[in-house]
Amino acid sequence: MEILRSVCPYDCPDTCGLLVYVEDGKAIKVTGDPEHSFTRGTLCPKMAHYEKTVYSKRRILTPLRRSGPKGSGEFAAVSWEEAIEHITTNWQQIIAQYGAEAILPYSYAGTMGLVQRNAGHPFFYSLGASRLERTICSPAKGYGWQAVMGQTMAPHTNEIHTSDLVILWGIHALATDIHILHDISIARKRGAKVWLIDTYETPTAAVADRTVVVRPGTDGALVLGMMHVMARENLADLDFINNHVQGYQELAETVLPEYSPEVVSRITGIAAGVIEQLARLYAGAHAPFIRLGSGLSRYGNGAMTIRLITCLPAVVGAWGKPGGGLLAGTSMEAAFDTNLITREEFQTQSTRVINMNTLGSALQEITNPPIKSLYVYISNPAAIAPDQNQVLAGLAREDLFTVVHERFMTDTAKYADILLPATTSLEHSDIYRSYGNYIMQRAYPVIEPVGQAKSNWEVFSLLANAMGFDNRFFTQAPDDLIDSILAKSPVWQDKNLQEILQAGRPVELSPPAGYKTDFKTPSGKIEILNPREDHPLPRYLNPHGDDAEFWLINSPDMRLLNSSFNERDDLTQANKMLLKMNPADAAKKGLSDGLPVIAGNERGEVNFTLRVADTIPTGVVVTEGVWWLEHAAGSRSVNALTSQRLTDKAKGSTFYDVKVNVRACS
Repeated sequence: MEILRSVCPYDCPDTCGLLVYVEDGKAIKVTGDPEHSFTRGTLCPKMAHYEKTVYSKRRILTPLRRSGPKGSGEFAAVSWEEAIEHITTNWQQIIAQYGAEAILPYSYAGTMGLVQRNAGHPFFYSLGASRLERTICSPAKGYGWQAVMGQTMAPHTNEIHTSDLVILWGIHALATDIHILHDISIARKRGAKVWLIDTYETPTAAVADRTVVVRPGTDGALVLGMMHVMARENLADLDFINNHVQGYQELAETVLPEYSPEVVSRITGIAAGVIEQLARLYAGAHAPFIRLGSGLSRYGNGAMTIRLITCLPAVVGAWGKPGGGLLAGTSMEAAFDTNLITREEFQTQSTRVINMNTLGSALQEITNPPIKSLYVYISNPAAIAPDQNQVLAGLAREDLFTVVHERFMTDTAKYADILLPATTSLEHSDIYRSYGNYIMQRAYPVIEPVGQAKSNWEVFSLLANAMGFDNRFFTQAPDDLIDSILAKSPVWQDKNLQEILQAGRPVELSPPAGYKTDFKTPSGKIEILNPREDHPLPRYLNPHGDDAEFWLINSPDMRLLNSSFNERDDLTQANKMLLKMNPADAAKKGLSDGLPVIAGNERGEVNFTLRVADTIPTGVVVTEGVWWLEHAAGSRSVNALTSQRLTDKAKGSTFYDVKVNVRACS
């Protein structure tokens, strides 16, 4: 038996190191790598049996060509040669009649590996296809941070160890950032308090000393209420502000007076006394630390909300204290030049851009040229894209030539004309960087591809050759591309670091001394006042909402990651699509626990099983996970209810900015 290293490829900030036990060429067990300094040898329940995903009976093992109606999942096996020829013949005909912009790629973060995730970019740039604006996750979060902090480095997670107050703000850490709890546990043993701020009492509340439940989309008002109290009671750190902050006095004089605790209480649903208590606790902490989630950026006011929360550490001087600060996410762009993979210069002329959140509309609108072909990889838009009814209607078009490169028969795969078998991360080479810590790792194949599966890079190399691209770039092996990237990065000129990385072991890049007060903004200060913004001073903006009774929160399910892991019967066999509701709301509507119910709005209706729970506030209903339609009680899943509307900045998704009505099934 061999024990080989690999990396968790999924869209999670932790990017766990893996130890894969291989016997007779087969992966028989997967455990965490204790050498990974952030994940420390532990895995989430999803990855603890990753071998069950790799060898699932649901794996697509050969290329397939549709033999039945679109959406039926009826296919016949073909060879790779036949599949590639069929794709290129259709594309050549489309290009001849409509131009290459009639072809649209659709991908996101089914893998976070830099090569396999970005492998399609140079191909579609060379083709001249329409470009996809990939903003479905949390671009508003990044925008809000940068509006205040510019390109300032995020704090190291070890800062939490010496914090005396940790606020988990809008993050269900048990589901989306489980390893941060190691660091929080160290802080708690040293006496730190932990507060959770969220729209309902998630299971993460079990690790908090106090949970504050805020109305959906109103976190920005809570921030202003806290800062109102700090200004009123002289709790701001004026020495730090005078030296390092731009705009606090203007905010205190013109915006904060409007947001007394009483006013904010009416907006947020939080008692005025609790707002005051939280403000005093935060301002009085020696080194307060905020771990900021992404969900609260998925409202119509998402960027402004993040901008407001990002101002808080500046007001109390947390950046100047060991253990203080705010972690929204890390960026290690300097470590790798991803342009060496994406190669935007291969595009000979500018082409149109289609936002991935508006796929449903884009597939049905009459445009010039119309979208005549869709190529989907490392994503499942039939399940994860907003406004599911519109997306499915678009995918059902007989004149839409759809190619899907996938491991399983997902909801999207069922609509494919050609379905190609994809590798898992254990079957191909890649390199990974985290977005929740400063660790990166290279991974090599630890097993041979299952069946006839091929990686993204291999498929795009085949397509480039078949389309006649005369560019040696597409003839490289993934490891050659990774080597060339490392050779051109100044970070990896350190031979010791390079040797560790080349050996497939995790490497942590330590932030430089003094980085926490090295504010990389145009002014050199934290910019509460940002003159380049539409609103130079941050302010509260209302979320969109809908004309319906209940806010709908689609929270992460600890068994799934977006729609990934639906293939695992061991994870999905129980409690699939529940709709959680407060007992008072259930009684008011005459609904009882276990009752089949329908949640609906102007976009669609979805069947759920009701779960009455006092962890849910009144006026809110909660469902967890993005489920394949085969697991749904009806014909649709949660994104039949969500909207194609975009965030206030950065054109992000507004998955949480949705309301529904609820009734019993008739």
